[in-house]
Amino acid sequence: MKIGIIGGSGLDDPDILEGSRDLRATTPWGDPSSPLKEGRIGGREVVLLARHGREHTIPPTQVNYRANIRALKDAGVDRILATTAVGSLREDIRRGDFVVLDQFIDFTRLRPLSFHSSFEPHRPVHAAMAEPYDERLRSALIDAATRLGLRCHPRGTVVTIEGPRFSTRAESRMFRLWGADVINMSIATETILAVEASIPYAAVAMSTDYDSWKDDEEAVSWEAVLSVFEGNARKMTELLRGAVGNMA
Repeated sequence: MKIGIIGGSGLDDPDILEGSRDLRATTPWGDPSSPLKEGRIGGREVVLLARHGREHTIPPTQVNYRANIRALKDAGVDRILATTAVGSLREDIRRGDFVVLDQFIDFTRLRPLSFHSSFEPHRPVHAAMAEPYDERLRSALIDAATRLGLRCHPRGTVVTIEGPRFSTRAESRMFRLWGADVINMSIATETILAVEASIPYAAVAMSTDYDSWKDDEEAVSWEAVLSVFEGNARKMTELLRGAVGNMA
């Protein structure tokens, strides 16, 4: 077993690994967002990748998602846990809450969403996506959150927008009507490619704001997001350690 962890905005602490070392990687789609960092958590082999680069220099649309997933697969990763910051579209998902995602809505427009630009004769590839998140990995995350006493929602639908701008109030309210629970700029793209690559994948989101739908609050800003990161990033690290320890 080798577990990949994809760290999202502010949630890619390299100190989570013991005995870590960098691995340079390249793929047919170019280089991943960052060098891979290989090490161990509780004796299990883990490979960490920073989705936006180690200094957060890569905007969401410019992330090379295909290279990231392929680099992890080439490194021998056979399951992936991903972290992401999200805006809440529901009153009961508060700042600092965790959400173990079970569905997505893809509202991006500009990204490659497949490893296939053509098919072999009579062998089309259409990845099944009805249940995109692996239930065993989801259970490992939920169980870890429960043991740690974290406020965690065991299900949630994420809508992924193009970014890097945040939503208008009209868009934010529309996403609520669609049934989305949280919003971000990366997870749907990454999920699609992981499923197509046949790598079991699960994602845990940290709510940092209420997007733009609430009239009684200021709309989301990057500064507000960062302030929530600072208070909750350690909890995410502990959640990941616990989830990795849960895996059989």
